[in-house]
Amino acid sequence: MSAVPLRQNGRLAWILAGVVAGMLGLSFASVPLYRLFCQLTGFDGTPLRATAAPAVAGTHRVGVQFNADVARGMPWIFRPVQREVTVTVGEPTLIAYRAHNPTGRAISGQASFNVTPEFVAKYFDKIECFCFTEQTLQPNQTVDMPVSFFIDPAIVDDPDARHLKSITLSYTFFALDTPERKR
Repeated sequence: MSAVPLRQNGRLAWILAGVVAGMLGLSFASVPLYRLFCQLTGFDGTPLRATAAPAVAGTHRVGVQFNADVARGMPWIFRPVQREVTVTVGEPTLIAYRAHNPTGRAISGQASFNVTPEFVAKYFDKIECFCFTEQTLQPNQTVDMPVSFFIDPAIVDDPDARHLKSITLSYTFFALDTPERKR
């Protein structure tokens, strides 16, 4: 048997092992990369992050409704302080959600969020939000958690979004110290 085919088989084996390792690495990176893509583009109902509201507000007004849920295993009581506000496009707005930990132990949680209808997420900009960081509530603690946001004035130039009357901002809190997470 010739040494050439053995060398070729060895090279092919290394190439295939590299492909498998690369695919495995991409599979672990896909969730954070998808999350980053959504945060940068507003895709899949993910609101964008902003450092400040625009200097000039428009005159168009939109109703924003607030929704709050907790995931299975999260014992907190979580709800918006206000169910709805009417905002002027481009004007910064500050609202709050209230969370209560009715248990006798400290619990950490992280909120996921989205905007519906999904196509307006690219116009919904958050300046500050409790959802950007992990939250920990002590036993029987209640906190008001602020959200500062604005609707991008570019929404009035979008033929699909300019006549929109209502947007819903939804949060779901997930417990970070559940037995399932510690495994």
